Amino acid sequence: MGLIITLLIIWLVLSILGLIIEGLLWLAFIGLVLFAATVVWGWVKRRART
Repeated sequence: MGLIITLLIIWLVLSILGLIIEGLLWLAFIGLVLFAATVVWGWVKRRART
């Protein structure tokens, strides 16, 4: 669970940096896609455990 939260924080920071720094909008897009993928991955792992 700690790994998933760490990844979520990293992807969120990358997304925010991509939105703040002009010209790095692609970084925001990648960060948001990775954030969503990590959320789905964590949700699937959590459901498999119960």
